[in-house]
Amino acid sequence: MDLFKNLTVLSLEQATVLPYLTYRLAHDGVEVIRLEHPVYGDPNRHIGSNVLNEERMNSYFLCINAGKKALTLNLAEQEGRDIFHRLITELKIDVFTTNQLPRNYEKLGIDYETLKALKPDIIWLGVTGFGPDSNEGAYDPILQARSGLMEMTGEATGAPQVLGIPLPDMGTSEHAYGQLMKALYRREATGEGACINLSMFESSVSWLTVPITFTASFNQKSTRRGNTHAFFCPVSVYKTSDGFIYLAVGNDRQWQSLVSQDIFKSLDTPAYEKNAGRIGDVGRLNQLIGEITVNHKADDLIRLFKSITLPASKINTLAEVVTDPLVARRLLYSTDEKTGTGITLAPPPYMTPWLEHSDRRLSFPPRFGEHNGDIYGGRLGYDAAALTELKERKII
Repeated sequence: MDLFKNLTVLSLEQATVLPYLTYRLAHDGVEVIRLEHPVYGDPNRHIGSNVLNEERMNSYFLCINAGKKALTLNLAEQEGRDIFHRLITELKIDVFTTNQLPRNYEKLGIDYETLKALKPDIIWLGVTGFGPDSNEGAYDPILQARSGLMEMTGEATGAPQVLGIPLPDMGTSEHAYGQLMKALYRREATGEGACINLSMFESSVSWLTVPITFTASFNQKSTRRGNTHAFFCPVSVYKTSDGFIYLAVGNDRQWQSLVSQDIFKSLDTPAYEKNAGRIGDVGRLNQLIGEITVNHKADDLIRLFKSITLPASKINTLAEVVTDPLVARRLLYSTDEKTGTGITLAPPPYMTPWLEHSDRRLSFPPRFGEHNGDIYGGRLGYDAAALTELKERKII
């Protein structure tokens, strides 16, 4: 439980890609301190509903910022950079992360060489859209478009579609998490820090394992195919009398199990015995299956498929997902001490010892500059008058 409790991460973060990374680190019990500009702050604080009836705490911001502390600091001013460098040394920062554009690194005093001179074993992580040599801004859907993810998403005869979740943002966060864990292991073994430059574009393209190999090696086109699978059939969404289900038949034995059932016996023909025959007639076969499933309730079909060990699921709404027993037991929670407002948070990819020990509860997402007094005053030693002056001059 205590493995990460003495680690401190300072993150000049905004939007999603770094906040999700540091949110994951907070699940491990790491002390996460987010840095924001004292005037502009994180734009995501203004997105979504104003559920607390106060500025800069809108609903979109609350989703991935629990378990953190928040400071404001103006790194464009020399005094702000001086304070920042004191944070690095006096708080003994283990990891610094940023998703600033590379052209701002030296200007803001956050570049690796500067921080390494202050703390030789620091682990520095810079997340950029297209690599440390590019200052091109990047939003998740732009990365989805350029990386080919959108080319692979949508109906075969329709327009390309963005994914339902921001994979370039969150996928890069997961890759960054892995890189940080390796860097921490290396530091433990050698005493050396690390400089990690992570490209969201490269992260996004790395998910295209089959499409890249098929395109570049075998000249076989990969493109969007709707809800079907390029190599297995039947694998698709089928309408029922009260919703939708997804059925995935992955081999010929499973197909025989399906057509052995009374309601699907009409599909038991030699032409469909082998996957090649089924995939060769995918459109018609899916239509025939749909003409059967539409006459039955989703739950009845799922029970039938489970009884013959066929992979299938009802297409759940998000409200249904939240009440799924496998999800409900893993949900995270946070309560605002100021207003009493409670929020439910998505479950982690795995339940960390720290989350188990804390009964799956995280501190409430921090208000803008909420911990300025605690950290600048309590840990750096600024008195109340100095903090007031720094705030008036918009240094903090």
